[in-house]
Amino acid sequence: MKKFGQFFLKLFGWKVVGSLPDAKKYLVIVAPHTSNWDFLVGLFARFALGVKINFLAKKQLFFFPLGILLRVLGGAPVDRSRAANNVERVVEIFNRHDEFKLAITPEGTRAVVKRWKEGFYHIACLANLPLTLVALDYATREIRISEAFWPTGDIARDFPLILEYYKCVSGRYPKNIPEYLPYKKD
Repeated sequence: MKKFGQFFLKLFGWKVVGSLPDAKKYLVIVAPHTSNWDFLVGLFARFALGVKINFLAKKQLFFFPLGILLRVLGGAPVDRSRAANNVERVVEIFNRHDEFKLAITPEGTRAVVKRWKEGFYHIACLANLPLTLVALDYATREIRISEAFWPTGDIARDFPLILEYYKCVSGRYPKNIPEYLPYKKD
């Protein structure tokens, strides 16, 4: 599959810049998410890197026969209307596996958002995981991979640093990366 992924990335003019951590568990934060093409670019990059990375997708995509393909590729459905306990469920998955990598799009949608969802941050803190920031830059056709970012537990300090990584990245349909807006409970 590695050669398959490399072939398609090269065919479409994409290149991977950076490398994934040599760790058994981590979260991959992919942004900006503006197009359905993001999935294919990410999938080819995953194949080219030779690493199995699971992903979450809205449950509406898991209909027959697409659902079978998505599951084979490592997908798991998420009911976005019931956000309660999703963080805890994902932490449990990490705790049950010796090796597990999970990609999450923090916007939670391709549409423009005022704020990113914070669930990935809480998952990383609760499961003691590093974050790998991955930027899909359509302007340069680069898939940029950061060094591991270990959250400190201080979301007000860490989140602006995470958002800053994506500020100069252009999605398929460019949109601004939002500023950090703490919830009242933060």
